[in-house]
Formats: sequence, C-alpha cells, structure tokens
Amino acid sequence: MSLFKKNKTKEFDFVLPQHVGIIMDGNGRWAKKRHLPRSAGHRAGAQTFRKITRYCSDIGIKYLTVYAFSTENWRRPGDEVDSLMKLFKSYLEEALSDFKDDSIVVRFIGDKAPFSEDLRALMIENEESSKDRDGMVLNIAMNYGSRDEIVRAVKSISGDVQKGIINIDSISEDTVSSRLYTCGQPDPDLIIRPSGEYRISNFLLWQCAYSEFVIMNKLWPDFTPNDMDHALEIYSKRNRRFGGV
Repeated sequence: MSLFKKNKTKEFDFVLPQHVGIIMDGNGRWAKKRHLPRSAGHRAGAQTFRKITRYCSDIGIKYLTVYAFSTENWRRPGDEVDSLMKLFKSYLEEALSDFKDDSIVVRFIGDKAPFSEDLRALMIENEESSKDRDGMVLNIAMNYGSRDEIVRAVKSISGDVQKGIINIDSISEDTVSSRLYTCGQPDPDLIIRPSGEYRISNFLLWQCAYSEFVIMNKLWPDFTPNDMDHALEIYSKRNRRFGGV
C-alpha cells in the first residue's frame, strides 16, 4: 500500500481510515477499580478524550466521531448526570481555546434541546468559532441515539413528501443519509470500542453498515495513542469487500 505520512511526527506503512468512531466506554468501571466516585472516571475519560482527539488530528484522521452522552444516559443517577453536565460545561469552556491551534472543526451531533441554556450556548459558540478551520472534523455525540436520529430523518423526509417537495418514489439511501447528523461526511471506516464490551449501543447504526469494528479490552481512561495505533494496524489488515468478492 502507499505510505501514509503524518504531517507532524509519524509515518505509517498503511493507509489510514478517513473516519473513525470511538465509543468512549469504561469510565465508571475505571473509577470503581480504584475505589473512586464515578465522576473521577469521567474526568479521567475527558483527559483521554483530549489526548486522543489531538493525536487523531495530528496523524491525519479526517473525521473523528466520539460517543460522549447517549439519549439513554439520562437514566443514570441524578448526581452522576449533574456531574457529567458540569464536566461538559468545563470542557466546552476550555475547548474554545484548547483546539484553536490544532485547526480542529468541532461539531455536536444529537439533540441539543434537553441541555441547559448555557450548555447549548457553549456548543453553538464552539461550532461557530471553529467552522472555518481546515483540519479534522470532530463530531461529539451529545444526547445522541442512532434510532432517534433515524426517526428524525424519516419525519423530515415524510414532511417533504407531504409538502410535495420530493416524490416518494425518489427516496433512496442517499435521501436518508442527507437527513442524518453526519450529512456530507463519509461513513465511518472504523469503530473502536474500548472496555471489552461487544455492543454497538445505538451508535451510528445507519452509518456503520460497512464499518470495521475493533474491540479493545482496555477501559477508556487507560486508552493511549499506542492503543490507537494498534487499532489502526488491525484495521489495515482487514479485507473490506463491501458485500463483494
């Protein structure tokens, strides 16, 4: 294969995926193993998120989608949800300057409506301040659930059919894709799930139809750039046929 060169410090002897998705799993178990509150695990996970995001940007990944908070996570204990919201607010305030020199474009996918007004404002400010950058696109999935995303897409298409904007016979896979949060982006080539769990957890169900999956038996706060390299190497050895021979 052609050599993929990192524009800063590293070279790979294989072609990197364009789009990587990560299910950031295992924060709570990381804290439990250390007899710490779950909030400590989430803080450690946030630090790992910053490190891995910057690393992916540095090595030339074009799109990174991370699963930060699902539509189901609201069911967690109230004190844990409150702690997560405070952590998100702190991160978003820091992110306004944190990724500024990395040329990272920040986007939030999911329904922003349930979040507090100040959190929504910070999300919008991060998106607006980064939209003209030319680096990696970082999708942060917040209050995201793929079934909810697909339902929203179906409602949007149905509304246009009712209005006569589109004909029902013209609806295609591209029509559905165009109504998803990731519209205009390539589907993920690789999805990584740390923590050893073999579940997709309602993440990018439509988009991952032909994604390669790498499950790693390491909790997210312990995930390192070397683990990222290992996942990329595993991906590089897969024979992606997309249903063909």
